[in-house]
Amino acid sequence: MGIPVLIMGESGSGKSASLRNFEPGEIGIFNVASKPLPFRKKLTSADAADYPMIVSTLNAHHLPRYAIDDSQYLLAFEFFSHASEKGYEKFTNMALNFYNLIRFIQFNTPPDCIVYFLHHVETSYDSAGNRRLKAKTIGKMLDEKLTVEGLFSIVLLCQSDSTGRHFFQTQSNGNSTAKSPMEMFPAEIDNDLKLVDNAIRDYYGLQR
Repeated sequence: MGIPVLIMGESGSGKSASLRNFEPGEIGIFNVASKPLPFRKKLTSADAADYPMIVSTLNAHHLPRYAIDDSQYLLAFEFFSHASEKGYEKFTNMALNFYNLIRFIQFNTPPDCIVYFLHHVETSYDSAGNRRLKAKTIGKMLDEKLTVEGLFSIVLLCQSDSTGRHFFQTQSNGNSTAKSPMEMFPAEIDNDLKLVDNAIRDYYGLQR
């Protein structure tokens, strides 16, 4: 039973940069948008990654950890490829494909496999008009019928302050859907995904 982890943030908030401390061979990156990584180190990366590529690679299980960068483009690119189609069936299929990927990771990968979804955020408002950051989706099915964050035990929010410091928020302050198990992290940590990976493995007793 693998572990999907959601890493959310605005564009430029440090999601991709959080991969910087991994060494070549430690992590595989599914580069959905085929964009260059924001650092010089060369990490194993598959461009134009889609659902079949991701599933077949995870099925082979060559590495203990992977990152899908940026996972919301799995939804966006599928939407644009079916933009001319009428009706709501395309939105159902997009939601189902994303849901099935998460469930595949949970039930069809080994217990030491961690897959990080690097994902953009969007702003939502509750019935009282309170603003909140949540995972960016397309269509209403993933929001109304299935809250994406509910499928993850660990949801970290990339943020930065006025000094230019980038960090992960590990618990919600009421304005986001960030969350993590008790005592796994302090409230804020450096945006270092290798540090996160080590903490998760230590917490659950997984091999590093």
